Amino acid sequence: MSTQHGDPGHGESPAAWTAVVVMLLGIAAGAVFFFLDMPVMVFVCAGVVVVGILLGFILSKAGYGVNGPKFTPKTHD
Repeated sequence: MSTQHGDPGHGESPAAWTAVVVMLLGIAAGAVFFFLDMPVMVFVCAGVVVVGILLGFILSKAGYGVNGPKFTPKTHD
């Protein structure tokens, strides 16, 4: 059985990690502000989530995505 099965990876790139971390922070803060009944801050946090999506896209296009020239994949031992 071959271990090479064309696995594209799990988004283990600086672009993916940055996007996910920014979006998680926005969602977590938004949940706290929702609980504290601060609707303006909830919408600000929704904007942070959108910024995270854009940041991931921009970093991917800048070469920090999975197949980008500035990305060196880590080996799994």
